[in-house]
Amino acid sequence: MSRDPASFRSKPIPSSDEANARKAGYRTAVAIDTASALANERCVDVRSIGIAGANHYFTPHNPPYYVSVPGSIPELYLRETVAAKLKSVNVRLAPMGMELFLFDAWRPQAVQRYFHDDWFPRWLQARKPELEGQALIEEVEHYWAAPSAGAGSPSPHSTGGAVDLTLIFTQTRQPLFMGGMFDDVTEDAWTDAFERKPIISMSDAEAQANRRFLYWLMDEAGFANNPTEWWHFSYGDQLWAKLGGHPAAPYGGCAPNGTHDA
Repeated sequence: MSRDPASFRSKPIPSSDEANARKAGYRTAVAIDTASALANERCVDVRSIGIAGANHYFTPHNPPYYVSVPGSIPELYLRETVAAKLKSVNVRLAPMGMELFLFDAWRPQAVQRYFHDDWFPRWLQARKPELEGQALIEEVEHYWAAPSAGAGSPSPHSTGGAVDLTLIFTQTRQPLFMGGMFDDVTEDAWTDAFERKPIISMSDAEAQANRRFLYWLMDEAGFANNPTEWWHFSYGDQLWAKLGGHPAAPYGGCAPNGTHDA
């Protein structure tokens, strides 16, 4: 970790198209290593170890929803190893007066089902009435993974290895400008969106630099990015394994504290 993290602002993000091609089929192509030393690792609410955040789906102050999502929880659970990696990122950020801020972490299946099966299909069909059947499902799953389908195919956020986050200034709590809101479900949310368009304004230049900064900070810490969501990073789940060329994923579905479905 000798590289100055400020230099990440000028390093382009790899192609999301190429990353999307690599991630295809990750929930069927990658095995979960249930014998791994991390397989049964417990989860921790990251706020208890000093990581900032608020569960976006639990609070009603959560555009574009403005309602506490059915089945949501206030906690931000992650596997211990993942939480420790986020703390290491915060150590890198501290001299710059910044830190991570989490929107979501471990996610109950009720929330996954609500968005995959109900909210997002309705949102899409209101704008593209021609979408139906398999075409609609494929469009939904660009941005919302299907709910867990057995022990061998957990949705990423059900593993405790996936996290949605951004960067904030520690003193003011102001988020860095990323050029789009969390949970935007268009190609504007693709991580490389500002690599693929002309940078003609200060806003564009700031968003490009900040997305690069976040991407490479998390990459340095061992995380993989979901290429259709600038905010989504994971470690140890099937998406991480597929994108990184790892032979298996150590994390399957889990139920923090035994209180919620996996």
